[in-house]
Amino acid sequence: MLAAERRDLLLTRLRTDGKVVAKDLAAELGLSEDSIRRDLRDLAAQGLCQKVYGGAVPASPAVVDYAGRRALAPESKQEVARRAARLVHPGAVVVLDGGTTALAVAGALPADLTCTVVTHSPTVAVALLEHPGVETILIGGRIFKHSAVACGAAAVEAAGSVSADLFLLGVTGVHLEHGLTTGDADEAAMKRALSRRAAETWVLASAEKLGTASAFDVLGLDDVAGIVTDGGDHEVSRGLAARGIAVL
Repeated sequence: MLAAERRDLLLTRLRTDGKVVAKDLAAELGLSEDSIRRDLRDLAAQGLCQKVYGGAVPASPAVVDYAGRRALAPESKQEVARRAARLVHPGAVVVLDGGTTALAVAGALPADLTCTVVTHSPTVAVALLEHPGVETILIGGRIFKHSAVACGAAAVEAAGSVSADLFLLGVTGVHLEHGLTTGDADEAAMKRALSRRAAETWVLASAEKLGTASAFDVLGLDDVAGIVTDGGDHEVSRGLAARGIAVL
């Protein structure tokens, strides 16, 4: 089998099975594991898969830059935002993550809502200016331009003073085996810091993120109260529900 044929097969297996186990596929094709691993490395370098221990899973499409993500599945994000907005109750203290889905949540909040929103996203903070009853607290720090959020030591330290009822968490991948992931280590650390300061964490996950993974772990699936998604019939949503994790 030619290298190009092997890579086409790998991509097909990723689409149909949701993963590739290098050892199993090598045995099936009568090839060395090293050959399969090299192919997976090449595909990962092209952004076509995410390497994990023992093989690979589909790469999240949500690791493109901020401008690119704004054009990615906008209708799905709006649907997730409408559902997530129902979790925000009057008088609550809510941590709202950065990213394009969180920005959609800010726009979906009722115009007459009275609550406090803490965010490390300047774009989310500006969007909340349209809500006169929402007190907005902006966490500062080094701006990670890829996601338009504050990250780094100063931001993590500031997060330590927050005490919230709810954290609406954005991620780039939701996978039954590999949990919740994102594409940057500092951003992942900031998300963990914010989650520790909230009584409940709910994940914002439009359907294209389900069954995919990125390079850096954020939280395990059992660390969150539930997931807000428009992919209710996806196998990941069904798997989460089977584990007792709420799916909204």
